[in-house]
Amino acid sequence: MSRDEYEKYVSLHIKNTITDEQIQNIKLSLAPLIGVQFNILSIPEEILIAFEPSQIGTIIGSLMDACIPQLSKISDNNTFDTVGLRKNEGILGDREGYPDYIHTSGLRLELKLLFVDNPKIKMKKPPTPREPSARLTQKVTFKNVQADKDLLLVIAYALIENRAKPGYYSPTIIDFNVFPVYKCILARDRRMYDCNGGWFGQFETPTILSNQGKRKIKDKQKIDYSSYGRKESEGKDLNEDTNFGKLKRIPYRPLQTYINPKNFTKFFK
Repeated sequence: MSRDEYEKYVSLHIKNTITDEQIQNIKLSLAPLIGVQFNILSIPEEILIAFEPSQIGTIIGSLMDACIPQLSKISDNNTFDTVGLRKNEGILGDREGYPDYIHTSGLRLELKLLFVDNPKIKMKKPPTPREPSARLTQKVTFKNVQADKDLLLVIAYALIENRAKPGYYSPTIIDFNVFPVYKCILARDRRMYDCNGGWFGQFETPTILSNQGKRKIKDKQKIDYSSYGRKESEGKDLNEDTNFGKLKRIPYRPLQTYINPKNFTKFFK
C-alpha cells in the first residue's frame, strides 16, 4: 500500500470523530479507578531488590492482561464493575480481541498498561534502559477502528505499599488518561511512511528499511517496494517492523507528553 493509497483510505474512513466532551465525560466515569490496588500480588520490600523494574512490569502486565476484564477479582474492591466497563467479545479464537472494553456510553476502549518505577523502592538497575512493551499492534488499523467511538485507555500503575500488609508492595493504579485511537494510529502509520517504510497488503504487514535499504537511501538509490524480508540475511530493502506500534514510538504529542516518566514524579513526593 503506497503512501497515497494509505491517505486515500484514511480519508474515506474518517468521517465523524470522537468529541472532547465525550472524552471528558468518560474520564469522569473512570476516575474511581485511581487508587485501586491489586492484592493478588504482594511482594516483600526486601525481595524487590532482586528484580529489575521491567521484570516486575512483565509479571504484573501478564497477570492483569490475563484477568481482563475481570480485574475486580484481583483488586481490593469492585471498582471495575461499577465504572461502566464490560468485556468486548472481540474476535472469536483470538487470545485478545480489539478493543478490550465497551463502556456504557457506547464508547470502546483499548487498554494499555504503563508501569511506573517507584523511586522510593530499591530495585536492581538494568545496564541499559528498557523500552516499555505496550503497543498498538498491526491488528489495530483503520479496518477495525471506529474514529467516533474508540479510545486508547492508558492506565499508569506502580508498586505501592499494600494497605493491608505493611512492608509488602502491590501494583496500584496511580493515574490514567484516554486518547482517540484514530489519532494514535495515524501518527504511528505516518511515522512509518515518513521513515520510508509502509504497509504491505491491506494493513497486513508493517515494514521498515533494512540496513541495505538505509544504505540505498544514503546513496540516493531507489528502494524496491515489491517485497520485504523478515531477516537482514534475506537481502531485501524492507523488513517487517517487529517493534511496530510501541507507545513510546508513536509521535502523537499528547500521548508522548503523558507517558513521559517525568509526568509521574509528583505521585511519589
